[in-house]
Amino acid sequence: METLDQLVQQAAADFAAAVDGAALEQAKARYLGKSGSLTERLKALGKLAPDERREAGAAINRAKDAIEQALDACRQALREAALLAQLAAEALDVTLPGRGGAPGGLHPVSRTLERVEALFGSIGFIVADGPEIETDWHNFTALNTPENHPARSMHDTFYLEGHDDVLLRTHTSPVQIRAMQEHVARHAEREHMPELRLIAPGRVYRVDSDATHSPMFHQVEGLWVGENVSFADLKGVIADFLRKFFETEDLQVRFRPSFFPFTEPSAEIDVAFMSGALEGRWLEIAGCGMVHPNVLRFGGFDPERYTGFAFGMGPDRLTMLRYGVNDLRLFFEGDLRFLSQFR
Repeated sequence: METLDQLVQQAAADFAAAVDGAALEQAKARYLGKSGSLTERLKALGKLAPDERREAGAAINRAKDAIEQALDACRQALREAALLAQLAAEALDVTLPGRGGAPGGLHPVSRTLERVEALFGSIGFIVADGPEIETDWHNFTALNTPENHPARSMHDTFYLEGHDDVLLRTHTSPVQIRAMQEHVARHAEREHMPELRLIAPGRVYRVDSDATHSPMFHQVEGLWVGENVSFADLKGVIADFLRKFFETEDLQVRFRPSFFPFTEPSAEIDVAFMSGALEGRWLEIAGCGMVHPNVLRFGGFDPERYTGFAFGMGPDRLTMLRYGVNDLRLFFEGDLRFLSQFR
């Protein structure tokens, strides 16, 4: 039978020969497992006399400690070897130039909004802003929309829970009301009030979702109020804007009679491209009209003295036409493969 010293030496040799953790655990089982060589010697202690059992037990425990120390040393060596191999495989040459991040870019709708603001800014329109959480009065009442109008239905509008008169704005027209009131207050003491020309771009919300509609979308609404503003001014401004926006004179623009509670008379604006994939097709672009006298009154203007026109268009729709995109939802899904095309 092997002596305990020989057993310890053999265990250390077997542990050192193990090439990985699994082989090391198998070698451990041969000595310290339930049927291991050292375990069997511990089981045999019961057959010895008490004096011999005490001495033999102490020797076996010393041998067990030596074997466990050898086992721990080999485990540590295997871990270090694995780490060195990983470092070698994943070596990084710090002298190489950095890869850098991919260049970012504006969202296509943001590009459109910037373009719209620049074009209207070139003819004296300022950019106005307002809250996205609006009161019922600013969003509906001040825009000549009666209480029983379908637009006030919970199926068409997002109201704040517990507040029947507070909602997510359904258009940016409330900005026009706020701007008119501020303009009148600022120039109340002047005999001749200066004209007010503004556009109000921003996010709006409605309960609608399909390939051409989104619960959240963007609008740009415009307003021009003065003493001699006419429908002819409206037609000239809109036609000129559309031709500059699409960078073509080969564009037909028509104004089709319609109805909006906040303008009278009102019209839908259609365009027809004379070339390209949309050649000959009339597409609705915006709504417009002369500001209703009631809306002027709510804004603080005297409708007997002042007139104005207003319009509203969807920059999301303009973006779809400008870039040839057929599904509005693509703009808001956050797919970088799609958005990176517009960098």
